[in-house]
Amino acid sequence: MNQRIKMNKIVEIVRLYELGLSKRSISRNLSISRPVVSEYLQIFRKSNMTYKDLSLMKESEVLDILDSRNLSRKERYQQLSIRFPDYAVQLKRVGVTLQILWEEYTKEVSEPYSYTQFCYHYQTWKNSKEVSMHIEHKYGDKLFVDFTGKKLKIKDPKTNEEREVEVFVSVLGASQLTYVEAVYSQKKEDFIRACENSLQYLGGVVNAIVPDCLKAAVTKSDRYEPEINPELLDFARHYDTVIFPARPYKPKDKALVENAVNIVYTRIFAPLRDQTFLSLSELNEAIQKLLDKHNNLKMQRLNHSRREDFERNEKQLLKPLPAEKYMFKKFAMSTVAVNYHVYLPEDKNYYSVPYRLKGRKTTIIYTQDIVEVFYNNERVALHKRDRAQGKYSTNIDHMPPSHKSYAEWNSEMILSRASLLGVSVRELSSNILNTYKYPEQGYKVCIGIINLGKKYGGKRVNRACEIALEYKQIGYRFIKNILLNGMDAYEQENLSSNDIKHENLRGKVYYNKEEY
Repeated sequence: MNQRIKMNKIVEIVRLYELGLSKRSISRNLSISRPVVSEYLQIFRKSNMTYKDLSLMKESEVLDILDSRNLSRKERYQQLSIRFPDYAVQLKRVGVTLQILWEEYTKEVSEPYSYTQFCYHYQTWKNSKEVSMHIEHKYGDKLFVDFTGKKLKIKDPKTNEEREVEVFVSVLGASQLTYVEAVYSQKKEDFIRACENSLQYLGGVVNAIVPDCLKAAVTKSDRYEPEINPELLDFARHYDTVIFPARPYKPKDKALVENAVNIVYTRIFAPLRDQTFLSLSELNEAIQKLLDKHNNLKMQRLNHSRREDFERNEKQLLKPLPAEKYMFKKFAMSTVAVNYHVYLPEDKNYYSVPYRLKGRKTTIIYTQDIVEVFYNNERVALHKRDRAQGKYSTNIDHMPPSHKSYAEWNSEMILSRASLLGVSVRELSSNILNTYKYPEQGYKVCIGIINLGKKYGGKRVNRACEIALEYKQIGYRFIKNILLNGMDAYEQENLSSNDIKHENLRGKVYYNKEEY
């Protein structure tokens, strides 16, 4: 009975009970909790007082009856309430229930509360804000993460310009041990690196990381099945944890981290408000000192600090950290082109995959140094990353059999072989190599033209290439057609004419169209 109830209501409890009303009805009628109704009835029953007796007594006399029981009542409650912080810890352990704790409690005190009263008093204690935020989660289970709405600043020492930076906050659900870090942005790489630093700060891994619906965490928000960014999922796999986004429009899912953010405003933002920091690392050093102070400060009504609770109860339940830190990866989707290469948009270049995958959709996962290509969750290609735009990285094993014969060739070899047939063959070959986007395709055309020399001789092939250059054509079929029909035998003056007559050789205007 934390609040003083008016005397007329106390006497009315007895009157209604004598009229045959149940304790539940009396509680509802007088707006007094049922445990309090029960306690007053028990006091007057033990004093053998009826409604008639109480109605004839002065208020002070009734108070004497109540006060005679007051001391023992307080002692009885204290015997129970002193156990509540420990109960909060015990209830986080697998299989522990209030029923078990009550049974143990009844064996330890002379006048135990009933199970119903026991639960009532515990729930009342639990419902205070700080306590409820502390005990609703199991040790080692969840780490809640978010960014603060407000930002901190750093100043460029060269330009004196100020730059706002984001502030990342994470808090363990059970012990409420908190981690805070300033980062440049809320982008995926900064967010994932901050999550990793949180786990490194804890010295272990939780069962689940709970972000709000941040763009860095969730691609598509959904109450039942949110779509999580592949980069964050890959990070979670590395640390053997799961991503469990807070549900939209469910404030309780975010209450813990939002409360932590408000505390961070008071205990970190406020003390730093008049200080100037010239770098992100300098700002984070100052944050770390205030963070340690916050985690070591005792929490009201719990008689221990976040750090003490973590070290005593939660740290040993965390999973071990992986041997190596996470290497940040990026993801891209690409359909395999007809030349069995996939396109990486960031670098604007191409990487080969097995030729049988032409037309299939693949996932590209790449780091600073390597590029991996996956099809149906199976890695089908691994390449060293090439930042030069427009380049092709080709694995010979990915080629179809018809292409492998050209794999050992290079531009120097082709031009050298072309020179043996004549100046025009070399010039045409050079034009071909500069035209084709895919090198092996260019090699194939050049080698085809060079091989025509075996059948027609170098002189005729060189003359055919001269005609092709005149008509601005670089196709193998054009050269072969000239040789096949003997058009290279015409006199030079006829070749330069616009009126060459042959059923298989059209004019310059027609052939100014590109042929590949």
